[in-house]
Amino acid sequence: MTPAIHAEGMRQTFGDVVALDGLDLTVEAGTVFGLLGPNGAGKTTLVEVLSTLLEPTGGCARILGHDVVAEPLAVRRRIGLAGQFAAVDEELTGRENVEMIGRLYRLGAAEARARAADVLDRFGLADEADRRVSTYSGGMRRRLDLGASLVGRPPVIVLDEPTTGLDPAATEDVLQALVGHAADHGTTVFFSSHQLADVEQIADHVAIIDRGRTAVTGALDDLRQNYRRIQLVFDGDAPAYTFQVKGVERVKRAGRVMTVLSSAGIDGVLGEARQLNPVSTDSAPVTLKDIFLDTVAVED
Repeated sequence: MTPAIHAEGMRQTFGDVVALDGLDLTVEAGTVFGLLGPNGAGKTTLVEVLSTLLEPTGGCARILGHDVVAEPLAVRRRIGLAGQFAAVDEELTGRENVEMIGRLYRLGAAEARARAADVLDRFGLADEADRRVSTYSGGMRRRLDLGASLVGRPPVIVLDEPTTGLDPAATEDVLQALVGHAADHGTTVFFSSHQLADVEQIADHVAIIDRGRTAVTGALDDLRQNYRRIQLVFDGDAPAYTFQVKGVERVKRAGRVMTVLSSAGIDGVLGEARQLNPVSTDSAPVTLKDIFLDTVAVED
């Protein structure tokens, strides 16, 4: 099956600033995919490249097999997009905003009305649909913008920080609306976020990017199952040592303690660690937060 999104060797520079530095990423069709990263990691830049708003400096990216540079119109016909800030017309009502987007997707008037009613209800705006958007709160505008990105039912939805500016209740409603839409229509939802709770709640696949590169990617359940934190305690200071076993993601030392983050279980690490003669060993599963913090932390 053709991936919904595929980026290879993606580079984007702004003068001397490197925003994307050879990033690779594959998003399978029909998944809800969360993109995590610290501020400045390149999340918004990647969203802009994938949505044809920014032409990459190097590498390639495709949406459902269509190149974002060579076939921008084909890409735009296959995606829905909502950026970090709501792009809605304040002079129109909520319903008119969503119906307008439906007509831009070349829906007939009746179909545009029906789909607008569906997304307005899904995002909790049915009762306010006929008010002018100038009277909406910031959170309502955000929900309207997200709903408008779905009205054309494109096969791929690209969202940049979709819960920005929403209170906890609205965040919950929006996340459930996105999951419901994806389940009902087989849509691929690709969203960037720095809210780990949002990603853990709805994503089935995740990537963590740092400094413009993909640091970790995989099915969320697989990451939770495979990653382990191994703690080694020594008589004296923890030795400086570079593990040769595959899967070691990070090694930290603090006094007598060496902590190893492994993406391939614990057997290989413990087997090699025996050469260092630790006085005790312990291991524990990790959370997505643990993986994120260990992945993007500054090197020792």
